[in-house]
Formats: sequence, structure tokens, C-alpha cells
Amino acid sequence: MAVSGGTLWGASGVAGQYLLQECAFQPEWLVASRMIFAGIVFLSIDAFRNHGHIFDIWKNRRDAFMLIFFALVGMLLVQYSYFVSIIYGNAAAATVLQYTMPAFLVVYMSLKSRRLPRPIEILCVLLAMGGTFLLVTHGSLETFVIPLPALVWGLISGVAGAVYTLSPKGLIRDWNAPLVIGWGMIAGGLPLSVIAPPWDSTGVWNLYSSLAFIYILIFGTVFAFWLYLGSTQYIQPGEAGVLASVEPVTAIVISSLLLGQSFELMDLAGSALILLTVFILARR
Repeated sequence: MAVSGGTLWGASGVAGQYLLQECAFQPEWLVASRMIFAGIVFLSIDAFRNHGHIFDIWKNRRDAFMLIFFALVGMLLVQYSYFVSIIYGNAAAATVLQYTMPAFLVVYMSLKSRRLPRPIEILCVLLAMGGTFLLVTHGSLETFVIPLPALVWGLISGVAGAVYTLSPKGLIRDWNAPLVIGWGMIAGGLPLSVIAPPWDSTGVWNLYSSLAFIYILIFGTVFAFWLYLGSTQYIQPGEAGVLASVEPVTAIVISSLLLGQSFELMDLAGSALILLTVFILARR
């Protein structure tokens, strides 16, 4: 289930690249449509399973504040920055850069606990930095293989991913994951829909763009989240995170097969260093 969820996520990045770069879809519209649709599905599932009461979470002021913070700074920012990074670069690079998240988690936890990072945590940060350097420059300070905006938005996605990972822990413990994620997606998608209403698309619609959009909504969002969250009933979240790191590998392979994206040895080496941080921290 964890591997399947990660694979669906990786393929949705490639579908997003096709819609954004080839069919001129706007990232604001794509993110708003994706979040609102998936949020409605998750809340419907939770209402069916728990006999309604989906609005109770808003009655507690503290929970409501944390939910809004998670929706805007975590859920919305991680998806929007990811798709903007794809526009300037490509799905594979954006997905790998998003996996710098563990390094940002290490820095945050060290600052929060007011302690120096442990040697293994320092190693992970250095691996993430080294992997990003190889991915962006191919080892040469004189060249930028990935455009700077793609790098910046990709790293923002990594920071937002850290917020997305940490901020809802208390909410999920007190309520449940489908409810929190459902409201997080709707609360994050509604403000963006003011700028880009889901019923007002500016992209080029054809058979392939329609299939790509349907895939992102159903398989790349609803099924991916459902499978990944479901896997944590059987294995630890750290193990699920490691297994789901098949996501950038999937993005690299599918980008090569379907979009003709070429990848050099330095790209693969940089990706491997970044993903290694996930394995080391999960093992610890």
C-alpha cells in the first residue's frame, strides 16, 4: 500500500508536468481543483464511516487554528510550490527536491529542542545539500542545470513538506486522518479558488489532458493518500515514509518513458544522496 501510494504520487507529478507545460494549465487552477475535489471525497468518506459530525473539529478554537495553519502553510504551500517548480523545471527534479524535507525536519527539531544536531543528523543534512548541489549544477559551480526558480520553489516545497508532516500530528491523534486531510484540502483550496475558480479553466482540453487531469484527481490524490495512510495501520510511519520514497524514482522513470526527459549520471547520483537521508533517519 505504501509503495503503491508513492508510485501514484510520482506519476501524478509527470501528469502535472504535461498539463502545465504542454497544455498551458495554470498551477493555481490545478491545485485548487485538486484540493477541493479530494477534500470533498475524504470528508464524504469520513461522514459515512463516522455517521456525520465532520464539523465538530471546528468547534474547538485551538484545533480550528491548527487546522487552518496546516491547510495554508502545509497542505496548500507544499502542493502549489511543487507544481510551480515543475513549470520551471520538470516533475522528476521537483519531486526529488521535495524530498529534502527530512533535512529541514532535522534543523527544526534541533532548534526547537535547543541542541546541536547529532552526528547522524548532520550527515543527513550534508547528504541533502550535496544531492541538491549535484542535481542543480552537475558538480560545476559555473553551470545551473535546473533553472533557479525551479530550485527555489522545490526547496520551498521541502520546507512546506516539513510543516505538512509535523503540524497535523496532534489533530490526527485527537480526530482521524481522513477528516483532518479532507478539511485541510478544502480550507487550503478555497482561498486559491478565489483567484482560479475550478469551473474556469484556461488550459487546452483534449483526450490526453482530460485523462491526465482525471488521473491527478482520483489516482494521484485520493487513492494515493488513501493507500499511504492505510499502510500505517500495518507498519510504522517511518517505514511507510521509506517505502513511499519510490515516488521520485517513479517520476524519473515515467518522465523518461512518456515525456522523453533525459537524465545524466549526476542527476541520479544527486537523487540517490537526497533519498538516502530518508532511509537513514527512518532507520534511526
